[in-house]
Amino acid sequence: MKIVIAPDSFKESLSALKVAESIEKGFKRVIPEAEYIKVPMADGGEGTVQSLVDATGGEIISKTVTGPLGEPVGAFFGILGNKTTAVIEMAAASGLHLVPAEKRNPLITTTRGTGELIAAALDYGVNHIIIGIGGSATNDGGAGMAKALGAHLLDEDGIEIGEGGGSLCDLASINLSEFDPRLANIKIEVACDVDNPLTGDKGASAIFGPQKGATAEMVALLDQNLGHYAAIIERDLGEKINEVPGSGAAGGLGGGLLAFLPSELKRGVEIVIEATGLSQIVEDADLVITGEGKIDGQTIFGKTPVGVAKTAKKYGVPVVGIAGNVSKDSDVVHEHGIDAIFSIVPGVILLEDAFKHAEEYVERTAANIATVWKMK
Repeated sequence: MKIVIAPDSFKESLSALKVAESIEKGFKRVIPEAEYIKVPMADGGEGTVQSLVDATGGEIISKTVTGPLGEPVGAFFGILGNKTTAVIEMAAASGLHLVPAEKRNPLITTTRGTGELIAAALDYGVNHIIIGIGGSATNDGGAGMAKALGAHLLDEDGIEIGEGGGSLCDLASINLSEFDPRLANIKIEVACDVDNPLTGDKGASAIFGPQKGATAEMVALLDQNLGHYAAIIERDLGEKINEVPGSGAAGGLGGGLLAFLPSELKRGVEIVIEATGLSQIVEDADLVITGEGKIDGQTIFGKTPVGVAKTAKKYGVPVVGIAGNVSKDSDVVHEHGIDAIFSIVPGVILLEDAFKHAEEYVERTAANIATVWKMK
């Protein structure tokens, strides 16, 4: 019997690998003779680097880069087991969690650190970079990222414009004569699970600006600046990014990546499934177990459990989902390939206790599922 264990992390308690290990322990109590294959998963957001490194036998690289406010921060990226693929979470360098609430100001926050992580990954000789772009503190359209990679964003006097979305109004021309030449031959996949355009009522500034500290006046200014930025990009680079779905992700970093780098925006879980080779792994499996911290009605929108389930269903493999919290509207996942779902929580408990004992609860739930599976 071959059992594939492919969960996402349980946020704030267990990494995807820890969840997989706990599921395996529970199943082995009941079915010790089975073959178990653990494939830590993610959906492109927080934890993607760790999951892909764990799944492929890669390594985490630490790097000090420029943070959102221009100050040095400790960040990281991953080199996967094949040594040719790097994976980056932009939030590690340019994330909202790096800016105290009272200092959040998307007029000045920059994606420069994300560009520095890309440059650092290139130093390892990779030919494929995966970038997750959730959780940003920025609204600069990826301008800081581009400058870190050698792009010159100049004002009317030929002087480099400042950092942040508030400086984009000064942009008069873009010069790529010193842009990092290594990027020409790199495949870049961007994990992007939103469809927002760069500007407008559903754009980067209007939808995501307020959570980054933008007032109504700042939103209007940032939106205007991103529109100007897009116009200069179209004129100087020949790239139309303003209306592209996903270009507004991460304060316009989605659009900036499309404009400056050979990038493709894709659903995060699809990128992870491809990078881990999950399809080939589940092809001859007898059972697939997946999960995440919460399974609810939103799980069908690009989340890991449904991505895993759809992959397994290509081969008719049954799928069981495990979660810390199973909501009332979770039944919809049954229409998307998950045959059964189980909550690990044994009863009404405090959230801190659920986090503290998550490993134990996952293992116990897995053992119960294995017992039922063995009875069939």
